[in-house]
Amino acid sequence: MSAQLKLARNDEGEPEIFRSIQGEGPAIGRPRTFVRLSGCNLHCVWCDTAYTWNWTGTPFEHESRKKFDPSAEMIKLSAVDAAALIRALPSEGVVITGGEPLLQMDALVEVIDALRAHDPRRLVEIETNGSIAPSDGLIDRIHSFVVSPKLAHSGNDANLALKPDVLRRYAQLPTAVLKFVAKDAGDIETAAEIADRYGFPAQRIYIMPEGTTSDELRTRGSALIDATIAHGFNYS
Repeated sequence: MSAQLKLARNDEGEPEIFRSIQGEGPAIGRPRTFVRLSGCNLHCVWCDTAYTWNWTGTPFEHESRKKFDPSAEMIKLSAVDAAALIRALPSEGVVITGGEPLLQMDALVEVIDALRAHDPRRLVEIETNGSIAPSDGLIDRIHSFVVSPKLAHSGNDANLALKPDVLRRYAQLPTAVLKFVAKDAGDIETAAEIADRYGFPAQRIYIMPEGTTSDELRTRGSALIDATIAHGFNYS
């Protein structure tokens, strides 16, 4: 029996699978098919996809003060059916995002195998918060991991967000990069400390400003450039 995958719903109530241009990280500017999964083990106060985890009745805080009904925001599909929907939107690569995709590793392996059975060369990338270690089976199937450790301003406890063994595992993978959401230059210093502690070279570090509006991104972004350059990091 095919594994069940929990996906976010779009505004029309359909699985949130869509084509767009990657706006961040090492594949910025490239066409991608995005697959947004539902469920997350962390709870960022500024998360722009809180409808994937901030359910009614949970104690989690969010800047929007809005809660969501999981029956309205989540849909379950078999791995085979999910792969068919992805194939219907061809592009250079697929980005699995969330929520936190690694909560559904076994189902993802099935989805990727079903996808590659028809398109062996299709790239598959995963965006993850870096608190869950990938299985060997998943690693073998993924072109790149974009790992986004959550800093203090996310509102998550560091003991939950920053897992030393997991980050060391990602550091060993040449396919993994770190992407930090930063509010100020101090966050970049924290990012540099984390990168150094776990053995990530500067060329595998990406900095992006925190913000949900164009004005916020421009304002914060301009304050981050000098520190990003000083450390030799990438800016996204």
